[in-house]
Amino acid sequence: MGLDHGAWSVLTAMYPRADVPVVQLSLDTSEASAYHYDIGQALKPLRDEGVLILGSGNIVHNLRQFDFRAQTTLDWAVRFDGAVKQRIVAREHAELIEYERLGGDARLAIPTAEHYLPLLYVLGAQDDSDSVSFFNESVVSAISMTSAVVG
Repeated sequence: MGLDHGAWSVLTAMYPRADVPVVQLSLDTSEASAYHYDIGQALKPLRDEGVLILGSGNIVHNLRQFDFRAQTTLDWAVRFDGAVKQRIVAREHAELIEYERLGGDARLAIPTAEHYLPLLYVLGAQDDSDSVSFFNESVVSAISMTSAVVG
């Protein structure tokens, strides 16, 4: 059985020779967000063994609102992407775990959680001393491709 597109699409760019071992986790979307964060915390010791913990998803992922013809960037998508980035930098993990409380932009940005939850694994594995940076900071219509590097 192969990897999910969320894994292979990222790993192909990072490791084009496919020369790294990979273990992919499945998401149980019936569990609350804190469950996923807690798994990230449980995985944290693996970092000391050189294991890369990679969460592949989207901060904003709403295909129902995506305009495939115009791809006009939507204000709520930019706002939510920015709000999440600010909370990542501030290490406000509780607010990111309870993203539903972030208001209407959150409901639009995350109509279903499977694209957002991988972020919680990475944040759960974060050390207090870890730096945070972002790349690929783009929002197209109702999808954010913003990527965070933690550590």
